[in-house]
Amino acid sequence: MNVLITGGSSGLGAAIVRKIAEAGHKVYFTFNSSVEAAELLVQQFPSCEPVRCDFKNEYDVNNLKDQIAMLDIDVLINNAYTGAVIKSHFYKIPATDFLKGFTDNVMPTIIITQAAISHFRKKKFGKIITILTSGLISTPPAGSAVYNANKAYLQQLAKIWAVENARHNIVSNSVSPALMRTALTEDVDERVLDQIIENHPLKALLTPAEVADAVLFLLNASQQINGMDIVLNAASNIK
Repeated sequence: MNVLITGGSSGLGAAIVRKIAEAGHKVYFTFNSSVEAAELLVQQFPSCEPVRCDFKNEYDVNNLKDQIAMLDIDVLINNAYTGAVIKSHFYKIPATDFLKGFTDNVMPTIIITQAAISHFRKKKFGKIITILTSGLISTPPAGSAVYNANKAYLQQLAKIWAVENARHNIVSNSVSPALMRTALTEDVDERVLDQIIENHPLKALLTPAEVADAVLFLLNASQQINGMDIVLNAASNIK
């Protein structure tokens, strides 16, 4: 299958790219500033092809949208996220930060997914996999208001995509991982990470490779699996 993953040059995205490429699929992945990382992935996996796209740049996003049909993708993985996971407490965050978070993350995802669904409907097949966060169902980390708000919006859209497109043989599922140690969380205080590890049932943070396994499962799964969310948090939300 032809797969497009947004934000695929580093962190979780790179782990997903590797896992899918190793499984023999053609992988297109977007990157922005991580040029060397993108080049390394292409060297390691000839089936990978980078597509430069800055989610903050309207021209780049529309250019990617216009390429969807040409790439003839079968699977769209919405992974890219611009901004920090942990900022400060809600009452300290400027209201404009919420608008910026929505503009930089949710709107590009909407634009790209609309193009993908239009393409999928023509070929009567498609899979959408959206990366969310386990903070939507378990206790969210303090300071993650902007991040969780954006992911909550995408969570509801992922459900709508599933319902509206099921009869066209298009499925929409999601993966909700707990906190991982990636570039996206590099600014998180080590003391906070240590506390999370101490409270974790397995005494270990989730790894990008483990999340990539869940994404690959959904990629290979039957079209009967639709509207589902795989939560990776070691059952910490169960009371």
